[in-house]
Amino acid sequence: MRRLYLQVYLAFVGVLLLFAALMALAWWVLPEEGRERPHLDALAGLIAESLPAQATGDVVQRRVQDLAARFDADLTLRAADGALLAAVGEALPALPPERTTSGWLHGRGGPRVALRLPDGRWLVARFQHRYRPPGLLIALLALAAAVALGAYPLARRITRRLERLQVRVEALGAGDLTARVEVEGRDEVAELARSFNHAAERIAQLVGGHKTLLAHVSHELRTPLARMRMALELLPGNERPELKAKLGKDIGELDGLIGELLLASRLDVLEGLTRAEEVELLALAAEEAAEHGVQAAGERVTIQGDPRLLRRLLRNLLQNARRYAAGAAVEVSVRPLPSGARLSVADRGPGVPAAERERIFEPFYRPPGLPETGEGVGLGLALVRQIAARHGGTARCLARDGGGTVFEVDLAKEAA
Repeated sequence: MRRLYLQVYLAFVGVLLLFAALMALAWWVLPEEGRERPHLDALAGLIAESLPAQATGDVVQRRVQDLAARFDADLTLRAADGALLAAVGEALPALPPERTTSGWLHGRGGPRVALRLPDGRWLVARFQHRYRPPGLLIALLALAAAVALGAYPLARRITRRLERLQVRVEALGAGDLTARVEVEGRDEVAELARSFNHAAERIAQLVGGHKTLLAHVSHELRTPLARMRMALELLPGNERPELKAKLGKDIGELDGLIGELLLASRLDVLEGLTRAEEVELLALAAEEAAEHGVQAAGERVTIQGDPRLLRRLLRNLLQNARRYAAGAAVEVSVRPLPSGARLSVADRGPGVPAAERERIFEPFYRPPGLPETGEGVGLGLALVRQIAARHGGTARCLARDGGGTVFEVDLAKEAA
């Protein structure tokens, strides 16, 4: 989730730093007229002793230079009427007539302090480095550090629960109907977790009911189909043999559909294989390929799996290749992988468009524009992927070099 806890935490820290900066700026810039005026008046009285009113201009200039060096400031001494008496550094402007007390001044050129001497003269100073006690700055920094340290575990606790919820949502989306999340606390995140658990429970009930209904209906359809097949075989004479053949084919396709629906429903509810044994994959592929007039090549690989399901997987791939490859040659190969084995079925048919190579594994999906014989019920490739998943593997459709399609099925050495 793009590290939400870092975003929350950095937002906390950013607000604190901004607050500390603004407070520091206010402390550094804004005057404190009420508290500073008595101190400024006392300082003006001390300075007046070194700048007697009867002193000559040269003496006053030297005294002002000495004070400027001591205070590291630009100093300007003016008479009560604003006339310039002495200046060190840049001559500071005269004070407005309405000014009658010592204090800080603000305006162009930065902050200045004006000291009204007892005899009415004005000494205006602009410090090169204005001093402020560091106590408030230290307090602000300590406050920011304390809140930053305290905000991190809070932000992390909130987002850690969201991350756990995200993991369970993804698990539910991947098909794990048992995915639930632990409810922690009584806040909005906890309420979200409760809502997720309730929704997941409802989805599991609906899907379970759907699978049960589908399995029962498919099973019950077998009985009338068997009766229909028997009645068709008992029809007298050889009248309309083409109709009998068509009805037999339709019944066979319907029976195949029911068989694949039952298998798909059973694979949906299985968490693993009910039957697993050592299977020599090349031998199994050679037997199944021979029944379809195809040669199997490759290397001998032994895996743990259900031979009945593996035969069904290979049979569906071969039937799919025969149906859509329009009589082109089909090749079957087996080769070992570090984690198991790879079974490939390749043909020289028209190929599958890139945009359709994932969708063809969806139940009952038929890519537009591909030639077909009218056979099949649309569940063959969906069952291939389900069987591969039960064997700890994957199934994918790829373009074949030189034209055509290749289906690759990776199988684990030991099924989960």
